[in-house]
Amino acid sequence: MTSTSLPDSLIATLPGSSYTDPEIFAQEQERIFETMWFCVARASELAKPGAFRTVDVGRESILVTRARDNSVRAYFNVCRHRGAKLCTEETGEVKRAFQCPYHAWTYDLNGKLVAAPNLTKMPDVGRTEYGLVSVAVREWLGYVWVCLAENPPSFEEDVIGEVIARLGDVESIERYDIENLSVGKRIVYDVKANWKLIIENFMECYHCATIHPELTEVLPEFADGYAAQYYVGHGAEFGDDVQGFTVDGSEGLDRIPGVAEDQDRRYYAITVKPQVFINLVPDHVIFHRMYPVSVDRTVVECDWLYLPHVVESGKDVSRSVELFHRVNQQDFDACERTQPGMSSRMYAKGGVLVPSEHHIGAFHDWVNERLGTPQG
Repeated sequence: MTSTSLPDSLIATLPGSSYTDPEIFAQEQERIFETMWFCVARASELAKPGAFRTVDVGRESILVTRARDNSVRAYFNVCRHRGAKLCTEETGEVKRAFQCPYHAWTYDLNGKLVAAPNLTKMPDVGRTEYGLVSVAVREWLGYVWVCLAENPPSFEEDVIGEVIARLGDVESIERYDIENLSVGKRIVYDVKANWKLIIENFMECYHCATIHPELTEVLPEFADGYAAQYYVGHGAEFGDDVQGFTVDGSEGLDRIPGVAEDQDRRYYAITVKPQVFINLVPDHVIFHRMYPVSVDRTVVECDWLYLPHVVESGKDVSRSVELFHRVNQQDFDACERTQPGMSSRMYAKGGVLVPSEHHIGAFHDWVNERLGTPQG
């Protein structure tokens, strides 16, 4: 069946090869992950100068650290001498500089080459010219975002603009004061599925009544199949007998003070392409970051963020964590069940989207546009 013969209620998806072809994934790395703003770390992980984290962005390893002036810096994690990986650990802390484990070329927190064996005998080697190659970096919502492009796109348009397009304005997210919340729990999921399957799943709720019994108890309207992201500014309302966004609907934790009355007892979901999900509820924020590893594997890092005193006091956050942890497991299991079908001859031309999923078609158009794939 071709897309031209589909009934009006259905629109075509991407073909199966979009989820299985390593060459397509390589194009996505080059034209999406390495050219767009990519969220790499919670800023609080870089608590003081010298703290660092290494993250794979597309095909590149990126070193993110905090400099002496307390600013966040990002560099290609590659020594300028012979190309060795400068930092081999995922996280850590250095006192003053990063030293390559191969030939001991050493760089300060600003990326400047400060030492190397026999460097004094090479006065023509510029300390800045042969320093680490920097990457554009921004802090927003308490997270560090990097962009590998030589001329990065507008952060305000591509990142903040996604939030505005979903909520209607930026003030709606600022009221949650995400920058000043504390991480109460982090869970890392290793999902054996293509990154696009995870995004598509997050964007729709046609599956909610089938696989999310706990979520639809808390958010009854999700049982009808319309996700919160289907409407600009819309937040799914808690059920009448639900006290909080918890696994059993029991009372939640202290409400974030800035949350407006019309945001209370509501859940908002936001997708920031290419790899961030933001979930807003009155007493906490759930922040997902996807790290596509291969065409059929994606690591997802998920933070549950609460008011600082909630975390510091040791209050029990397990019931609120458990709700979305189950949602994550249910979603990722579904994506892993779907991934093998992408290789089936039956799915060579793709599948279909029902009306409540039609907005996913815009995501597919976006992917095709980024890759320069003819649409028709």
